[in-house]
Amino acid sequence: MTTLKFYKYQGAGNDFIIIDNRNLPFKSHNVGLVSQLCNRKFGIGADGLMLLQDADTSDFEMLYYNADGKPGSMCGNGGRCIVSFAQKLGIITANASFMATDGLHYASINEQGDWVSLKMLDVEIVEEIDGDYVLNTGSPHYVRKTENLERFDVFTNGKAIRNSKAFVRSGINVNFFQAESEGYFVRTYERGVEGETLACGTGAIAVALAVAKENKQRGELVTPIRVLGGHLVIRFHAEEDKFTNIFLQGPAIFVFEGTISL
Repeated sequence: MTTLKFYKYQGAGNDFIIIDNRNLPFKSHNVGLVSQLCNRKFGIGADGLMLLQDADTSDFEMLYYNADGKPGSMCGNGGRCIVSFAQKLGIITANASFMATDGLHYASINEQGDWVSLKMLDVEIVEEIDGDYVLNTGSPHYVRKTENLERFDVFTNGKAIRNSKAFVRSGINVNFFQAESEGYFVRTYERGVEGETLACGTGAIAVALAVAKENKQRGELVTPIRVLGGHLVIRFHAEEDKFTNIFLQGPAIFVFEGTISL
């Protein structure tokens, strides 16, 4: 029997298992094992699992897997958490660069290691569909304005959109939002988890950009986002058909570390 050391992090309630895989103790692409580790009844429990690995042209590489064990697209909250983990390992200090599935990312982190600003890739296409929006912010997202969001059935409605004819093959994350006194309240149904999570970083970005497009906002913008697990801040520059200098800012909290028998 072998044992595996792991670390648990959360960003606004979006929780992750992170493994230091620089010496390759964890064999990637093991769908069954990743799914078991992420299982909240029979494993450690998490929304996803990340491997931190060596990289030639950046500080490290981030490999992300959804809770169903399959390789995932970019995870914003996961990206912030793995930066905090890299600081804990002594790989970085205040700034980081890392390679993810969608390309190279840059980040800055405070001295305490619990607040990270992560630069995301530019977004040039925001498609409007009957008043809703579809866009890719590192992961594909569907955005819909909703009333009474606190009581809204996110699971049933999100699942229906995610498995609709247009999206069932590749899947899509579904975000419901409503305006509030400071920014927007967002709830997300995530593919790969196949349920609602307490936060979704790329989903929060998708909402901020969709709102900016709908309201024809331009210039340097700051959008506060409240999620079930806490608060995020989206900073970006908006032009007519392009969004640049997108930053996802929020908490990245170390929860615990341990070992598990495999």
